[in-house]
Amino acid sequence: MPFDVSRIREDFPILRQRVHDRPLVYLDNAATTQRPASVIAAISNYYSADNSNVHRGVHDLSERATRSYEEARVKVQRFLHARDPREIVFVRGTTEAINLVAQSYCRRLIQSGDEILVSAMEHHSNIVPWQMISEERGAALRVIPINDQGEINLDDFDKLLSDRTRFVSVPHVSHVLGTVNPIKEIVEMAHRRNVAVLVDGAQSAPHLLEIDVSDLDCDFYAFSGHKLYGPTGIGVLYGKSHLFESMIPYQGGGDMISSVSFEKTIYNAPPYKFEAGTPNIAGVIGLGAAIDYLKLIGSEAATAYEQELLSYAMSSLSEVRGVRVVGTAAKKAAVISFVVENVHPHDVGTILDLEGIAVRTGHCCAEPLMRRFGLTAVTRASIAFYNTKNEIDSLISGLARVRETFN
Repeated sequence: MPFDVSRIREDFPILRQRVHDRPLVYLDNAATTQRPASVIAAISNYYSADNSNVHRGVHDLSERATRSYEEARVKVQRFLHARDPREIVFVRGTTEAINLVAQSYCRRLIQSGDEILVSAMEHHSNIVPWQMISEERGAALRVIPINDQGEINLDDFDKLLSDRTRFVSVPHVSHVLGTVNPIKEIVEMAHRRNVAVLVDGAQSAPHLLEIDVSDLDCDFYAFSGHKLYGPTGIGVLYGKSHLFESMIPYQGGGDMISSVSFEKTIYNAPPYKFEAGTPNIAGVIGLGAAIDYLKLIGSEAATAYEQELLSYAMSSLSEVRGVRVVGTAAKKAAVISFVVENVHPHDVGTILDLEGIAVRTGHCCAEPLMRRFGLTAVTRASIAFYNTKNEIDSLISGLARVRETFN
């Protein structure tokens, strides 16, 4: 059965609006996706019917809220194909997940002279936490290079791995280039040296939709709910059970304890020892609803449709005079960054906005990557399964308007 994008779009109320008296064309999905009505309803239902704290009360509201919260954990476990719900920790987003691993796992592991490896295509959130740990512990941050197409060469990665390597953190999908990295091979190579690997899944979770952490064998995997058609302020850190067992939490408070005295605190079991304080209950429930929605529409069909749109967009952009795409990897998700000759990306974004088209402009939280390509900024159009070929055509027409304005 063909993917019915017209039917899908009915599920997203925000897409019905007009911007500057034009139909909204939302192509900023790598920054945040829109939410289907079922996710909005799930959040509203929690606040209107079940609002209570979790894990703390014996009354009915608390038990209902706790049940929904823990059911969402199981949904995430199944979405990621993790072995156990206890391998799923709820956090604020990918950024907090990376910081949790940096502080609770790497802080004790890393010593003076050790090395942490990241790639040249990282989001700042997968650079700064490792810089902080490296500076504190006297370690070095090493960068895996990429080629002009925006791909990691595994031979280059292998050469960087050494007896000093203690940790590797790389994106599954680049948020700027769209490159799909060979994570399974990277993990295998690192594990031969007993080096743990964190995968930044902020873009792979929404674009690949079929993530199997057991097959990838990664040690940690992080993603954000708001990029997966769920609420803001909620994210997930997957970690192997034995690693979570060995880690000390870096945030203390309620619910992450088993027992507290003024002399000693005994921590709760994972995942709870990493979830200090009242969590984002509505966010967790909304994330569970988002996963339900993705299951309902069919992730395989959605991914195939996105790839169809990506191919159409890449072909269409190649015909626009003065436009150069940055990131042309052989294996690529539906994220396209480009520059328009002699036009600053902020001007491109402003003119497109007047046409009702939402894109991202700037360094996209990837200044080192910009420098790798000799740029200061790009325009990024990122596609979701609710976008259409007509919207790609609108983007192309908008870029023609850009050319007319600056020529």
